[in-house]
Amino acid sequence: MDVKLEPSWDDLPLMANTSHILVKHYVLDLDVDFESQIFEGTIVLFFESRNRLEKQSGSTKETCRSESNEACRFSTPEPCHSPVTDTRTSSSKTGYNDFAICGKGEKDTSGKDGNHDNPEQASGISSSKYCCDTGNHGSEDFLLVLDCCDLSVFKVEEVDVAAVPGIETFTGSSQITFVSEELRNQIVHELVTLPADRWREQFDYYAHCSQAPGCGELLFDTDTWSLRIRKTGAQTATDFPHAIRIWYSTKPQGRSVTWTSDQSGRPCVYTIGSPVNNRALFPCQEPPVAMSTWQATVGAAASFVVLMSGENPAKPTQLREGRASWHYYVTMPMPASTFTIAVGSWAEMKPEICSSEDLAAETSLTPSEADFRCVGVCGHMEYPCRFQNPSATTQEVIPHRVFAPVCLQGACYETLLPLVRPCLSAAHSVLGTHPFSRLDILVVPANFPSLGMASPHIIFLSQSVLIGMNHLCGTRLCHEIAHAWFGLAIGARDWTEEWLSEGFATHLEDVFWAKAQQLAPHEAWEQQELKADLRWRCLQDEVRNYPEEMQVLRPNKEKTGHVSDSGSSVIKHGLNPEKVFMQVHYLKGYFLLRFLAQRLGDDTYFAFLRKFVHTFHGQLILSQDFLQMLLDNIPEEKRLDLSVENIFRDWLESSGIPQPLQTERQARAECGLARRVGAEVHKWIRVSRRPQKRKRRETEEVFEKNLSPSLRLERRTQSFPSLLTRCSKRHLLLLPDQLVLLLEHLLEQKTLNPRTLQSLERTYQLSQQDAEVRHRWCELIVKHKYTKAYKDVERFLQEDQGLEDSSCWGATDMLVSWHTALGGVLRLVTHTRCLRSCFQPRMLLWQAMGIYLYGELMVSEDARQQQVARQCFELTKEQMDRSSAQVVAEMLF
Repeated sequence: MDVKLEPSWDDLPLMANTSHILVKHYVLDLDVDFESQIFEGTIVLFFESRNRLEKQSGSTKETCRSESNEACRFSTPEPCHSPVTDTRTSSSKTGYNDFAICGKGEKDTSGKDGNHDNPEQASGISSSKYCCDTGNHGSEDFLLVLDCCDLSVFKVEEVDVAAVPGIETFTGSSQITFVSEELRNQIVHELVTLPADRWREQFDYYAHCSQAPGCGELLFDTDTWSLRIRKTGAQTATDFPHAIRIWYSTKPQGRSVTWTSDQSGRPCVYTIGSPVNNRALFPCQEPPVAMSTWQATVGAAASFVVLMSGENPAKPTQLREGRASWHYYVTMPMPASTFTIAVGSWAEMKPEICSSEDLAAETSLTPSEADFRCVGVCGHMEYPCRFQNPSATTQEVIPHRVFAPVCLQGACYETLLPLVRPCLSAAHSVLGTHPFSRLDILVVPANFPSLGMASPHIIFLSQSVLIGMNHLCGTRLCHEIAHAWFGLAIGARDWTEEWLSEGFATHLEDVFWAKAQQLAPHEAWEQQELKADLRWRCLQDEVRNYPEEMQVLRPNKEKTGHVSDSGSSVIKHGLNPEKVFMQVHYLKGYFLLRFLAQRLGDDTYFAFLRKFVHTFHGQLILSQDFLQMLLDNIPEEKRLDLSVENIFRDWLESSGIPQPLQTERQARAECGLARRVGAEVHKWIRVSRRPQKRKRRETEEVFEKNLSPSLRLERRTQSFPSLLTRCSKRHLLLLPDQLVLLLEHLLEQKTLNPRTLQSLERTYQLSQQDAEVRHRWCELIVKHKYTKAYKDVERFLQEDQGLEDSSCWGATDMLVSWHTALGGVLRLVTHTRCLRSCFQPRMLLWQAMGIYLYGELMVSEDARQQQVARQCFELTKEQMDRSSAQVVAEMLF
């Protein structure tokens, strides 16, 4: 019997029975309704049964399958409703322009297609058990289980693909004389297995089939986490209809998307990187093994722009007056969790092409135009792969666009847009072929709970990256670009191995950013060592402040990658509210990769990494896949005591600080950038301890030692404030990461007097720095009750609401629900070092840091600070995400 899933309160269940049947393609047709705050329409799913897939691939067994071969059975809950026949239809009656399709067929068949077999009327599902194995086990019907929550499902029906004109080409006959379930499933099988060079024909037929009439409603039921569908008499996955249509709508409170207003006050909606992924946007198979393609048409008011994960830069098609539709498609099979959408009044910004070389470098290469001559052998399932396209392999910069609310256009032109090209080029120089053919970047609304989120062909960035110098924007952009390779093109087969995405992106962002800045080798080394110092401080705090069981990178150990007989599983701690604050997967993963790169040498390591990417792109991996290939490529003299088993033991399967890392950090010397920060810290401490009457002179001495000889001479005839301005413009002070480290050290001091804080702000112009620096400055203000700078705290709480990064592949690296009680929030506030040190990786929200500041303001029991907290909340609560607003409200009132 199948092992019954018994997830803990903080585990995320993946319910889809992917061991028996897989979705190969989704066709979504949705309308967005801002008044009702819902998406409504249909989704058509095209399936392939696993036994047919296994026969086709020579009975290759999935390593993630458990060993039991017994049938799995689900106990179906009491039915909540029956399918209805009077359902609303989607209003986006548009053609699929990309595939030369005109009108749509009538969607609401309501079981009227009596000339086809199985015209039964649905009557709900009984509470008896249904077999979900592919074999025949008596009279029980096969039960399709999809991941689903927060959706209103109106009707489920089988699609009569045999009614599509020209479909007989897939039957081997000149015409269809008799329609059976077996014939329909055979047609879908032939369709989903078309070779990659016929992808356009394939998507054309997908679109036509999605508009075909229904041929009988199917029985369905929903529970907390799933949609369960069956057809009477279909006892195996092979017998079950391989093309079904689901009529549904989202709910305003659904957890996969957020409805809000942008910075210009205009309504918008977008996927937020939820821990429940996309199951509250459309019914799907969430386990990563269920890799599928998709195409989607979304109708909206003509004033809106629809952005989506898609290979094509879609343009609107005008519908009836005041309405337009947008169509996107993806030919690379991806998990459904990577699907992303954003609808709003976005303004578009494109880079200026300066030369013919630039134009050639940014020419979009769509699959239909690509020359897919073999450039090495790919190991993934067949699709139009860019790694097989010689033109794509040499394309340093892919076409890109930037979108943002109108009021942020100027900041995007100044800060973000100039960085995209050098960052993309740097990534190509390190890893080679860009996995995706184009890139959109959207600056999302202020309530976005992340600093960034990467999805196929689209990146979300927080408005916080646009403030201050370009350092934060550049590093975050590099991090998200790195996810194109690690997290998207290569994904973790088991979502608990989050380090395979975040560890790589954190390590690579430093390398990309150094190349984008065109730093000399010694300058790049200095910057990367400084980052390592900051991350080391953060990792130490992680292991002190969080439970040991949540510090393990491979918590399932030898069971990693295993699923139940049906394919269902749980993501350990996937809904744990504290996990959103944790960075251990980023930090331990980063330090492991840094350790391996140092052991091999950078040149050898990155040459191997390109080889690894070429071997595993388009596939799911486990830790051992990477480590074993790496060790196989290490010369014997460099391998020493390295083995997969030892790395598992020391780095991935144990809590705390890995011993090799502890040894390395104890033996290393401080880099020059960090030494300078140390000197600055000592100077500011001396300044703060001096009697007040000598403070101004001491501050000037501190500052003068940072000046070049020529500026020291110039200082004799200039006032101190004017010279500060001049030096800041010449960038003779500290780098942003140095400022972070400086403020980290100063936060450890029990007292800093107001005059010192005033001089500190003036010297480094802290209120004009990026969000990471300003957050630490705000902490100093709150800690020392520096009332003159409360305006900086107010600005941070009102303007900087998101600092996290999310990659859509894994559920556990998404924003988790704030279901904690106030006591839990206050407990998190006590983890001051942990929260303060979380400067770089994404598992700390700026909203979380905002919540931390709210907590500090309230815990101080200072009346004025509490007033600041309440006033800021009143001004921003409508722009905050619902869960964060609830937590803060509990804290303040």
